[in-house]
Amino acid sequence: METMETMELTPDLFEPLDSAEKNSEFIAAEPRTYLSDAWHRFRKNKLALCGLVFLVIMVILAIVVPMVSPYTYDGMDYSSVNLLPCLEHPMGTDKFGRDILVRVMYGARISLMIGFSSALICLVIGVVYGGFSGYIGGKTDMILMRIVDILYAIPNLLLVILIMLVFGSNVTSIMIGICLTSWIGMARMVRAQVMSLKEQEFALAAYVLGASKSRILFKHLVINCMGSIIVNVTLLVPSAIFTEAFLSFVGIGISAPAASWGTLANEARSLIESSNPIQIIWPILAICLTMLSLNFIGDGVSDAFDPKKK
Repeated sequence: METMETMELTPDLFEPLDSAEKNSEFIAAEPRTYLSDAWHRFRKNKLALCGLVFLVIMVILAIVVPMVSPYTYDGMDYSSVNLLPCLEHPMGTDKFGRDILVRVMYGARISLMIGFSSALICLVIGVVYGGFSGYIGGKTDMILMRIVDILYAIPNLLLVILIMLVFGSNVTSIMIGICLTSWIGMARMVRAQVMSLKEQEFALAAYVLGASKSRILFKHLVINCMGSIIVNVTLLVPSAIFTEAFLSFVGIGISAPAASWGTLANEARSLIESSNPIQIIWPILAICLTMLSLNFIGDGVSDAFDPKKK
């Protein structure tokens, strides 16, 4: 009874706080997913962001300019041959009177399509091949890696040329030639990552819980390699673009009248010492700026997905 009377006479030891005092000690932290956090850090890299903006603008121009322009990429006009840049033709015309701006933008379609498509194909092949080899291990891993060593010993450019001689000079043959060996680096990287990650506790826990091997590989192991995988993909794109441009420049790439950046540079090569050497500047400038922007994007992606740089 004395205790009850004491509690009734004693004032409240705890009083409710008002809303302002409650929020004063609340530290707001925006919840982010893995990808949203990577994008947040990517935006802080100004060079990478500029590279992404340039690439988006180039893609938009490659789609829109050939559609809205009154000129076509293969339309010839012998009354307007080798014109210098003017209002009607912002980049001038070539030796057949074709508008260079339209041809550069049309060439961007082919070059960018080859670059991104080849990178996507190499991504799929490299991740599946390297992940399977690294996770299974043993004799299977040894056999698969020896196959990779044999392919790596064959010069990539030689394979591309042989395939183009068999299938002709077109986009498909170039993509096949580029993809035959370009996935090797991706496969080796994924294999090394998977071999390291499969010994971790989370992979063992998934196995104990009854997860299938394919689920452990793609749901738990490969997903933890996505940072390195995305970085490698961003480096594959400029490599494929440069390979196509080189082949077209030496005359064994895309056949006329189709235009890629390498084809345009090859056609303008004969005019370097003549009356209109500026024609070779436009495709070379497009190649350089695109590859520079892709390299900036690759550096930005590498920093964004690297947990040590948070």
